[in-house]
Amino acid sequence: MADAASGTGADASPAPHGDFELTIDELAGHVGMTVRNVRAYAGRGILPPPRLEGRTGYYGREHVQRLQLVRELLDRGFTLQAIESSVREARPAVAGHTLDLLRILDEPHDVEPEIMTRAGLAALAGVDRDNRLIDDLAALGLVRWIDDQNVELLQPQIVRIGATVVNLGLDPSTVINLYPLMRAQLRTVADAFVRSVSAEIIDPFLEAGLPESDWDHILAVTEGLLPIASQVTVAILREQLGAAIDDELSVKLEALRLASTPRED
Repeated sequence: MADAASGTGADASPAPHGDFELTIDELAGHVGMTVRNVRAYAGRGILPPPRLEGRTGYYGREHVQRLQLVRELLDRGFTLQAIESSVREARPAVAGHTLDLLRILDEPHDVEPEIMTRAGLAALAGVDRDNRLIDDLAALGLVRWIDDQNVELLQPQIVRIGATVVNLGLDPSTVINLYPLMRAQLRTVADAFVRSVSAEIIDPFLEAGLPESDWDHILAVTEGLLPIASQVTVAILREQLGAAIDDELSVKLEALRLASTPRED
């Protein structure tokens, strides 16, 4: 991830295993930040003091995890002021646990973009090459133009599913218009689900002071609930699709019955 504060694009390395100590230069290189920014974060109280040996400070796992958490939260759009207030007073183990939690939450979003030619995308959907179609997908954040002939699929699974539906006979504009509708409706469901989990599981944990003994339970619950929520959503969608198909079929059959019934003069 990019270091939003330092401007460097280097990815942070995972925290080393076992006991270790790093100089400030080694620490900065390990997390993909500049020494200047590490010093700035330390000055703001985000980093605890290092172990001093003479005039040299040595930094350990807690320092690495705190800086990795700062990078992660900056990338997610949090302000440095908000990060400072939440991280500065955290107990030593909290940064590592929070990183574990964020990684669990990110697993469903761990999508590798794909490069595809414009002709390849059109062939996938079974349509003629049309820049307007790609422009529409780009406007939805699903693809981006690389050059005149190539695009990057930012959400390849969604794009491929949509292309399959178009290949089955639906008009591309219909599929494109359905996407924001489904996204908005599912976001409503997701918000309600997250609020419920937060109120019933996370809030009591926070009110108890984030006890170390409960972290494993919180991580396990979060990891278990994500696939369950996805499975329930798919199951309900299938159920409602079946009901909608039955309703539409009833309407069509009634229309056919009326059309075939002789009119009385």
